Amino acid sequence: MRIFRCDHCGHPVFFENVQCLHCASALAFLPDRLFLAAVEALPGEPGLWRRKSPRHGGRHYRMCHNHGTHQACNFAVPAHDPNPLCVSCRQTRILPDLSVPANQERWYRIEAAKRRLYYTLARLRLAPVDPPADQPTAGPVYEFLADQPGMAPVLTGHRNGVITLNVAEADDDERTRRRMALHEPYRTLLGHLRHESGHYYWDSLIAAQPARHDAFRAIFGDDSLDYSQALSQHYANGPSASAWQQDYVSAYATAHPWEDWAETWAHYLHMVDLLETASAYNTRVVVPGDPPDGAEEVCNPFAGEADFDQLVSQWVPVTLLLNSLNRSLGQNDAYPFALTPGALRKLRFVHDVIQQITVPA
Repeated sequence: MRIFRCDHCGHPVFFENVQCLHCASALAFLPDRLFLAAVEALPGEPGLWRRKSPRHGGRHYRMCHNHGTHQACNFAVPAHDPNPLCVSCRQTRILPDLSVPANQERWYRIEAAKRRLYYTLARLRLAPVDPPADQPTAGPVYEFLADQPGMAPVLTGHRNGVITLNVAEADDDERTRRRMALHEPYRTLLGHLRHESGHYYWDSLIAAQPARHDAFRAIFGDDSLDYSQALSQHYANGPSASAWQQDYVSAYATAHPWEDWAETWAHYLHMVDLLETASAYNTRVVVPGDPPDGAEEVCNPFAGEADFDQLVSQWVPVTLLLNSLNRSLGQNDAYPFALTPGALRKLRFVHDVIQQITVPA
């Protein structure tokens, strides 16, 4: 995502930072401004904070409850909001047993990934930045659960607005084991949350809109097919299409149109997040072999109405650069995918749906 600058001293700061390393100012992410700001305690008002920079007005904030009790969040809460939790933490309905030491670190990692998802959705205007008090959990609800002896394993997934994540996914070794067992080239906490958010937004953006639902079926297929049976067949036999790369962003996307949508949705969020990061560094890219005067600066996908063709034209050289940098460090490709015309058609559909929702007519 974008790189912020401390609005007290101008030094670069990053999304998860709680203190500027240059001027030692306390930092807090302000969801209502989508900005990481230098803050100071309000004199004579215990628990209240304000931005250090006087030019930004006098709005007051509290730190998220999880900041003070667990040092697990750097989001602030507007002082008028009665909820002690920030807009991201309040969406988590069930936590694992935090008396288990390993669960503390797992929960921290998951919440950090969830805050990054929140930021992207908020930039796309799909998540509220200052929800009203009567909608304390606007957006999906999360349950982070651990396997228990004698009980069925916790399955990561989405149902009726609730996203469940097995906290074992926060362990690098366990996530790698599952990635290899399921033959997945890419498996991350943030990727999981992006995928499951796709199921959540399918309900409101596609299923609840008849005309859009028809357009979805024309591109992704008939979603009335038996979902459980489709998943069973996928896990038993692998991709349903022999040349699945021609029309899908991943092998798992072939399992069912709902999974195709969720995988494509997650891929679109990968795209806009990476391009925003590249834009924040004023990156100029050109594919090796092309004329150097053809280089152009990567655009910010959240600045105004984004053009899909421009996003794709910049996505390709940025991912080539990313993979080349990884290989130079002896690492595997960070982006192990190749987008085909069929997959791009589906990504364009996701893009168009989001633009219809977020860009005023």
